[in-house]
Amino acid sequence: MCFNGIQAAVNEPGELPWEVVVAYFAVALAIAFYFGKKYGGLKAFSTLDLVYIGIGAAFAMVWEFYIGSFIGKFLPSTPFIGVGFWGRLIIVFIVAGLVRKVGTGILTLAIFDILGDLFHYGFGGEPMFLIYEALTYGLFVDLMIALTKGKIFGIGHVNADPSGTVSTSRANLLAIVEGAIVGALWAFPDPLFYEGFFGPFIYAYSPNWAKIQFHIIAFLPGDIIFGAIGGFLAYYIAKAVGQ
Repeated sequence: MCFNGIQAAVNEPGELPWEVVVAYFAVALAIAFYFGKKYGGLKAFSTLDLVYIGIGAAFAMVWEFYIGSFIGKFLPSTPFIGVGFWGRLIIVFIVAGLVRKVGTGILTLAIFDILGDLFHYGFGGEPMFLIYEALTYGLFVDLMIALTKGKIFGIGHVNADPSGTVSTSRANLLAIVEGAIVGALWAFPDPLFYEGFFGPFIYAYSPNWAKIQFHIIAFLPGDIIFGAIGGFLAYYIAKAVGQ
């Protein structure tokens, strides 16, 4: 049986067990919402928050599928370079820095996915792609928002030193470190979750684990570097707009 192009294959050789994937999503969501509720990161979105999220998601879609794709034509074709993906990463991190509420990442990536379907991919395979984008890339951002008590990328930490010198340096370091951590996490969804489960589930093929391992190694350096840049930019943009 096939629905919207989804083969619903769960027994392909080498495919991640669906029970493991479902358990991951359940546990990760529970952790994000528990810490978000406990530390204040989980709050209702204001109209301004939704504006930031909507504009950020739209710009991320335009960058990845049009601007980044065009720039990529002039660069070597290699998994070590992902101009479109890195641009999306930075934009989403900036949105997270402006809003800083649990659910920001999931909602931003959900809107990004829907816009991508409208203007680029089409809706074949949905809602699996929406689940994949929102509950991997988006959820990783929300986990960091929750664990930092709504002060992701060092935003809100400049209070200790009246001169601002020491605490600003600390905030800069937090922005870079936290951005690098989330950037590193963003290296895993495409090879591990998509190539290891969602792709086989939708299209019924056996994953190539040598390729998956290679892609994780290839994606990590660039995603860490641009994650650090994204965290740093998010800190200063949030500071500039008074968030």
